[in-house]
Amino acid sequence: MSRTASTNEASRGREIWALGVDLGGTKVEVAQMDAQGAIRQRLREPTDVGGGPDGVIAQIARLARALTPEGAPSPPLGLGVGVAGQITKDTGVVRFSPNLHWREVPFRDRLQAALNLPVVITNDVRAAAWGEWLHGAGQGAEDLICLFIGTGIGGGVVSGGRMLSGCSNTAGELGHITIDLHGPPCTCGHRGCFEALAGGWAIARRAREAINDAPAAGVALLSAAGLTGPVAPEDVTAKVVAAAARAGDPLARLIVDEVAGALIAGSVSLVNAFNPCRLILGGGVMEGLPELLPRIEHGVRQAALNTAGEVLAVLPARLHNDAGVIGAATLALQTFAA
Repeated sequence: MSRTASTNEASRGREIWALGVDLGGTKVEVAQMDAQGAIRQRLREPTDVGGGPDGVIAQIARLARALTPEGAPSPPLGLGVGVAGQITKDTGVVRFSPNLHWREVPFRDRLQAALNLPVVITNDVRAAAWGEWLHGAGQGAEDLICLFIGTGIGGGVVSGGRMLSGCSNTAGELGHITIDLHGPPCTCGHRGCFEALAGGWAIARRAREAINDAPAAGVALLSAAGLTGPVAPEDVTAKVVAAAARAGDPLARLIVDEVAGALIAGSVSLVNAFNPCRLILGGGVMEGLPELLPRIEHGVRQAALNTAGEVLAVLPARLHNDAGVIGAATLALQTFAA
């Protein structure tokens, strides 16, 4: 929220707060947040994916009402939602959300009608970037990149104090920059994408391939991670690789080295392209392998253009799992403050 907007609201004696929603395929979280980015209350439950858009809208509306005190002198300014998918910027239509199995859902308008409250919709990773920018590791910076390495890779780019959205609202799909023209296939249909080399699903795939190619080394990796006996392929995850690497397993360490190389290559490309003051790294892979951060910082400083790297700070994300709801609520405050 701008300083002027905040002052205007305060001068009217109105408490400033908003609701943020982090909507994914497995859970939906709704939080009540004040203008300083502090979460006051939150509710979380499994997402009613089976109920389709109607079920999810009813679920969010119910949770939002539970967090809105009846007769409160200061109702929320609005509600922001971060949803995994492609969003039409001006209409809030969810064009495609693979986790929710939605296509062309007029989500914003239907949620506004259900709540009688202003609603703004954005991509879930961009929502997290909003949170880190204004209330996390990005506070005070006008040029930064938030890079979240989880199951996939995504993020947000702030340039000149403005979150970039792009011509068709897909800016921040950082996981699909090309790292290796002849690399492994990506879920997007192309080869060698950033997340196809360093995302959580790619780490798991690489480990499964390595275990098949070298069964004895694979048994040692699984044992180092605490897995014994028959193991199904789906049990081999990025978390298993991280646990084995921490235990010193050579195959797991080799896979982590490959991931580090890909993360350095992708980060160098982003730093050279956007010249941020801060590169903020978060997500499950970074939290499971925190030793990657100094390796990435060292690699970027070695390989990036001197002028791009000399003022760069490489930082861990601060908000962790709260980034999504904080960012969604922050976007609501930014959008609806008068």
